[in-house]
Amino acid sequence: MAADTSVEILQKVLENEILQTTKVVEEHLDAEMQKLDQMDEDELERLKQRRLEALKKAKQQKQEWLSKGHGEYREIPSERDFFQEVKESKNVVCHFYRDTTFRCQIMDKHLTVLAKKHVETKFLKLNAEKSPFLCERLRIKVIPTLALIKDGKSQDYIVGFTDLGNTDDFTTETLEWRLGCADIINYSGNLMEPPFQNQKKFGTSFTKLEKKTIRGKKYDSDSDDD
Repeated sequence: MAADTSVEILQKVLENEILQTTKVVEEHLDAEMQKLDQMDEDELERLKQRRLEALKKAKQQKQEWLSKGHGEYREIPSERDFFQEVKESKNVVCHFYRDTTFRCQIMDKHLTVLAKKHVETKFLKLNAEKSPFLCERLRIKVIPTLALIKDGKSQDYIVGFTDLGNTDDFTTETLEWRLGCADIINYSGNLMEPPFQNQKKFGTSFTKLEKKTIRGKKYDSDSDDD
């Protein structure tokens, strides 16, 4: 008997909460409808024009990005090309890779997906062994390394997979989150909740490169199979 009474009380509480929530939503909708009803034709027309202008501007911006090589993950042949590519785009992700490093292929797969999704950012790859001057200048010591360039200046680095859950099986969403933390892409998720937070092993802090120069053309590899 007591159990039945408790269930009835709980049911009434839940019904009351649902009614209150519904009421709040309806009041909000009524307020929005009233606001629209109070607008005259000129105001509605101005609102429509502002939205059309915003859409037009967004379309033009996307076309400009695409004309500069955004929207695809591309390899650039030389260091000279790197400087030109970085000069003409606000946000650039450049993957310094090596053909014999397996983890670079893993990175390629994820960057290919993100390049299509985040047209606002340019995604490039450059062979580290063919760009010794640039690697020394950017202090690239571990392969793979992503150099994150904003307004022509190196802003951050993703070194190996430490920041990506410390596993070869990290998801594209994890890399997307990490790039979002660096503000190099327009990230719509919650930066306070890393996609790998429920995994047992993950990097607890972002990797920072030490200020050391490269000797010759030898690079440390983050891959275990090298």
